[in-house]
Amino acid sequence: MSDIRIAGIVEESIVDGPGIRYTVFTQGCPHNCPGCHNPETHDYTKGRLESIDKIVSDIGENPLLSGITISGGEPFVQADKVLELVKKVKEKYKLSVMIYSGYTYEELRDKQDKNIDELLNICDILTDGRFIEKLKDYELTYRGSSNQRVIDLKKTRENNKVVLYDLKKTSVYG
Repeated sequence: MSDIRIAGIVEESIVDGPGIRYTVFTQGCPHNCPGCHNPETHDYTKGRLESIDKIVSDIGENPLLSGITISGGEPFVQADKVLELVKKVKEKYKLSVMIYSGYTYEELRDKQDKNIDELLNICDILTDGRFIEKLKDYELTYRGSSNQRVIDLKKTRENNKVVLYDLKKTSVYG
């Protein structure tokens, strides 16, 4: 049984991706972006360990969920644990998976890490890029600053180039 270090969980979110999402906030972040929305998630030693199997079980108890969202912190610093969680959710419930990262898609690919690559291949949506306070805009969908991108990972894989997610597809049904 594996544990993941998290800052917290929101069991029903309508702001962390399309539809109703179960959002896991991972603990630990190397970016320390000024003005970060979740600065309490930066310290790698804080938060709590949570059983991945318990999280998966809790997700299964809500039939209204459209998907899960992995936020942070920086989820990719625990790529192996996040991958384990995402795989179990995909296998058991076939839910969509959105993931946030302060790294750009290109930076994540350049790491040439098998867990990161597999996460990018299994997730559906990625919001990428560091939060930049002077580019903050409350009107943006699923991102905090205008430099960040919301990427459709399936279409990106199919086209072998970054394809942005159609933000008009934000109904309760994804």
